[in-house]
Amino acid sequence: MSVEKDTARTPSPLKGMATKLDAAIARFLNKITSAALAPYQAAVIRIGFALTFALYLLREWPYRLDLYGTTNPWGFDLAQRLVASNHAFTVLLWSNHRLWFELVYHGVIVASLLLLLGWRTRTMSILFMVGVLSLMNRSVLLGDGGDTLIHLMASYLLLTRCGQVWSLDARRRKRKGMPHRDGCDRVSVALWILAGVGLAVAQMTGFAEIPTGWVLILWGLWLIQALWFWAGRRRSPDAGALLDVVANLVHNAAMLVIAAQVCLLYATAGWYKVQGSRWQDGSALHYPLHLDYFSPWTALSQVLDSRSTVVTLITYGTVVAQVAFPFTLLNRRVKNVMLAILMTEHATIAVICGLPFFSLAMIVSDMVFLPTNFLRWGGSRIAAARDRITAPLRRSKGPDDRNESRGVPV
Repeated sequence: MSVEKDTARTPSPLKGMATKLDAAIARFLNKITSAALAPYQAAVIRIGFALTFALYLLREWPYRLDLYGTTNPWGFDLAQRLVASNHAFTVLLWSNHRLWFELVYHGVIVASLLLLLGWRTRTMSILFMVGVLSLMNRSVLLGDGGDTLIHLMASYLLLTRCGQVWSLDARRRKRKGMPHRDGCDRVSVALWILAGVGLAVAQMTGFAEIPTGWVLILWGLWLIQALWFWAGRRRSPDAGALLDVVANLVHNAAMLVIAAQVCLLYATAGWYKVQGSRWQDGSALHYPLHLDYFSPWTALSQVLDSRSTVVTLITYGTVVAQVAFPFTLLNRRVKNVMLAILMTEHATIAVICGLPFFSLAMIVSDMVFLPTNFLRWGGSRIAAARDRITAPLRRSKGPDDRNESRGVPV
């Protein structure tokens, strides 16, 4: 009888589980809808990939016609046949005229630099994606893994709110006391109108041959921007709040996809290396050090290759680091140490193998996992250095000039 009485008084381990689960779900939904998470990491991705692609285009500027333009060995007809089969998107196949190519090539450089500075990031991110896809799909035989990564990240970056920090947009909003949601300013509306008119004229005149799917994407982005302007013009709290929630959800999902893409990249690279016999016996690094393409510093490559133990350790260490990286995300300290190792590895590849843009793209991708406090600390140090450099210019300004630049009557 006493046993039954004690059993009846014993609380169930599942008691209150439903309430706790509901509260956890509510907290999770509130977190992913109330704010765009990882704003500093998104800014790093924006700045890093825009800088990487701009530097790449500037370096290849003397050879641009042979790589992507009218004197490309991968001729215009061959590119058209390939695009017709894989339905890729590139504006460079709308015309084979050199003037059109020059406008696109230099326009992509300008869009990359403006995206780097964070000027009208929503518009510039679209132009950046269009430019990256256009150049990459024009000459598919060029490039390496870094170009493929830029190709992917340019598409993901379009979905993020990457201009919330470290951008001219953020500076403008702060100066005008605007909320984190962009307002309906004249410059943004002018860019929106110009883009719509240009796309419409190109289609109606037959100048642009755009696949149906891309027509829906481009006009869909244009209409979404129109909806954003409409909400800003009406100053409707409900419409603005709804758009913010949707934008936050899309941003957070895109940042998750970017992180997953980096993990997938390392995991697949590591497991493919495990299956290779040269990686298994520790001699894989030996072979690229004897290829002219991957040996810009022959003496340095020979010194490294002369130490077989070092070559073996680097070979095995590369495999272990790439396979283990996704699992290190479960521990913050181990993850930070692994990030330092991987970034050092890519910096070494940039010097020894002569792949600066591939290495820079990989380092920027790794930065998505850097702690926010570290990024803010680094940003403050850069800002302090900038202030020290520009201090003489500010001191050279008279008080009247400074007040006039701030809009203060004198």
